[in-house]
Amino acid sequence: MNMIEFETELDGKTYLTLPEKVASQLPKTGHAKVIVLLEDDSDDVNWRSAAYAQFMKEDDPDDAVYDKYL
Repeated sequence: MNMIEFETELDGKTYLTLPEKVASQLPKTGHAKVIVLLEDDSDDVNWRSAAYAQFMKEDDPDDAVYDKYL
């Protein structure tokens, strides 16, 4: 399986425009799998913040029983 990667701007239309350079690399017929990856920094920031808060939480006193095994 070959891969062609490119970036494009979304403008609210229901289709994506292929750059001419990309379109010229495509075969005239056949099947293709299209995967759209979106950059969304807000989810990443929220996830990292929640993960850090969870990591920094105090250990539950009930978990102290495991400390003797370290």
